[in-house]
Amino acid sequence: MRGEATVLHADLDAFYASVEQRDAPALRGRPVIVGGGVVLAASYEAKARGVRTAMGGRQARDLCPDAIVVPPRMEAYSAASRAVFDIFRDTTPLVEGLSIDEAFLEVGGLRRIAGTPEQIAVLLRQRVRAEVGLPISVGVARTKFLAKVASAVSKPDGLLVVEPEREEEFLLPLPVERLWGVGAKTAEKLHGLGIRTVGQLAELEAATAERLLGKAAGAHLHALARLRDPRPVDTTRRRGSIGSQRALGTAPRSPEELDVILSQIVDRLARRLREKERVCRTVVLRLRFGDYTRATRSRTMRTPGDRTAVLLTIARGLLAAAQPQIEERGITLIGVSLSQLGRADSVQPELPIDWDDGLRLDTVLDAVRDKFGSASVSRATQLGRDPGWSTPLLPEHE
Repeated sequence: MRGEATVLHADLDAFYASVEQRDAPALRGRPVIVGGGVVLAASYEAKARGVRTAMGGRQARDLCPDAIVVPPRMEAYSAASRAVFDIFRDTTPLVEGLSIDEAFLEVGGLRRIAGTPEQIAVLLRQRVRAEVGLPISVGVARTKFLAKVASAVSKPDGLLVVEPEREEEFLLPLPVERLWGVGAKTAEKLHGLGIRTVGQLAELEAATAERLLGKAAGAHLHALARLRDPRPVDTTRRRGSIGSQRALGTAPRSPEELDVILSQIVDRLARRLREKERVCRTVVLRLRFGDYTRATRSRTMRTPGDRTAVLLTIARGLLAAAQPQIEERGITLIGVSLSQLGRADSVQPELPIDWDDGLRLDTVLDAVRDKFGSASVSRATQLGRDPGWSTPLLPEHE
């Protein structure tokens, strides 16, 4: 276990909304909502009025009638992310990206050439502000978990260092929701047991936590509450899957609407596979229904692939199988993951080699979008749709 606070967790503040405010000075200091039908991001001015990510657009406008709603610009967000990650990697070679807008950095070996971890964090924040024009919050701690909690507590646009001797003083009074892995259901269960702070969870024996929360979840959360997190910053881990999801709000959705949204997600994920010269073997469909229950369906292909038409056909089949549940319960979220990833050059082509029109079409469309932007070509079913329907490639997950 490391004995010094050398792990940084850097997290861009209200990322999409901050990019919009950076690029349009008239939006600065104003409540900004990114997305139309569903909130993809909200500025801190809008968050102060109760607007939250994944909230329905109508509810958000009721809470904040003077909000300025802007359509998402994923290319601008991707460019900003690349610029920020360039600064991360210029700061230290030990960078573990978590998503499009956050990463862990290990700076323990830089004291002689760059200063203390706190000094490095100060300079990092200054560079992101000066070179990319965005606010970023940074937590500094001995472990990845504590660094992530510290950055969240420091928001917006803050810096918080948790020295080893202050760890218990910092963590134990916090609500259990701050623990990595405590969602709404787990928090509700803990509250029902009279456990509301991290300290109260830490007071339990490990066996008791496992009995109350399940063996895996109980062991994980109890270890974090007891300040045990030995994981190093990992720069070598290859992503096992990529995915994107779309919050739909509570409005009813027709099968045609869902098909448009599904095709947008798969289009972007398949292009992402080809950009990285990867293939996938399994397509996973994730749904959240109107009663907040969830379902996951998947299909594994005999041969890994990256063809948009093939992946979309599989995803459509999975969605069709879930249609009776959707009609009965409604739907509030749809997501797709492409898993069991591998290198494209590791796949042995089957004979006869399939150089058909679908493969050529993918190649041509990728080239057009690379040159003229991702919005330059779209499916006919997407023409004339509300810009709020745009389904951004959210941070890769799994």
